Amino acid sequence: MPISDAVREFLQAPFVARLSTIDDNGFPHTVPLWFDLEGDDIIIISDRNTRKIDHIARNSKGCVQIGGDVNDGAGYLFKGTLTVELDPDYKWLRQVTLRYEPTEQAERDIELWRTTLDMIIIRLKVQRVIKVI
Repeated sequence: MPISDAVREFLQAPFVARLSTIDDNGFPHTVPLWFDLEGDDIIIISDRNTRKIDHIARNSKGCVQIGGDVNDGAGYLFKGTLTVELDPDYKWLRQVTLRYEPTEQAERDIELWRTTLDMIIIRLKVQRVIKVI
C-alpha cells in the first residue's frame, strides 16, 4: 500500500518509532527505535543480536507505530511484513543516525556501533496504514 503524501510529510519529523514483533509465546514485543523511509518501506537500524531479530525470523508479521504522543496530534500504525537485511556500506546506519543526532555526535556513534555491534536493517514492507488519535 503506498504511503500518502500527507503521511510521508508527517514522517519527515524524527519521531521515535515503536516496532512490535511477536515473541516465542505469541505476545507482542514492542521497542522504541529510529527509522527512515525508502519509498514506501520503513527502514530501522538494529544490532543483529537482539530478540526482535529472532522474532522476525520466526514470524515476519509486525507493525510500527509512529507519532500519536501528546504533542504530536495524530499518529500512524503501519502493518506489514518485516525482513532483516545487511547494511554492508553502513548507508542506513549513517543516514538514520544523522537524522536523529547532530553530526559530531552521530559520527562518534556510527563509528562505535559500526565497530562494536553487528548492525543490520529491519525493513517493514507496509501493507496497511491506520491513523491513530
